Amino acid sequence: MALSTRNKVSIQFSMSGMTDIVFLLLIFFMLTSTLIAPNAIKLLLPKSSTQTAAKPLVSVSITADLRYYLGQKSISETQLEPALVEELQYREDPTISLHADKSVPIEHVVKVMNIARNHKYKVILATAPE
Repeated sequence: MALSTRNKVSIQFSMSGMTDIVFLLLIFFMLTSTLIAPNAIKLLLPKSSTQTAAKPLVSVSITADLRYYLGQKSISETQLEPALVEELQYREDPTISLHADKSVPIEHVVKVMNIARNHKYKVILATAPE
């Protein structure tokens, strides 16, 4: 009398569950990468062959029509210094990333650099790669 087992083990593996997870992760990363905009203000930056690897804490942008932005928030020229002091007062090693359109007169760039020098902040002038 031949006895056979009722429970047979299947040696096949279904990849459908794994592909669903991979596609969900792909969609998640595609959506989150489009939400990240480091500097959404459109500027034509001057070109440079060297790049600095420091991570700035605050971004100051000056547009071609001489409007100032602290991060993404528009700010007047007179309110820039108090806003920078408030933003960086408790930060260790405060650094400012200065994004100035290449048509901006140098006196506006120097104004932000003088604010940084008076308060002992580091300044990184943002440039476009050559």
